[in-house]
Amino acid sequence: MENISLKVRILDKDYQVNCLPKEREALEASAKLLNQKMEEIRNRSNIIGLERIAVMAALNLSHDLIRTRDSAEQNAEASQRLASVDSKLESILFEFDAST
Repeated sequence: MENISLKVRILDKDYQVNCLPKEREALEASAKLLNQKMEEIRNRSNIIGLERIAVMAALNLSHDLIRTRDSAEQNAEASQRLASVDSKLESILFEFDAST
């Protein structure tokens, strides 16, 4: 599959990016999210300079990603524990039914 060229706008500046056609929507969504984060930082803080704003946005997005990953891991662990408890309960109930 051949790459396409896509123009994204972040903090009033255009960037040309190449991507696969099937990745276009995800790239556009990523650029939109990054632009929103950078605008938030620019508007609510005294940080000056595109590079510093970009670094702070990257740190914020990385932090969000890590929290989401950790939460997903905790949910997976809880699901495994519940499945184990469910299996033990079914085994106990089966033994109880067999003995009566």
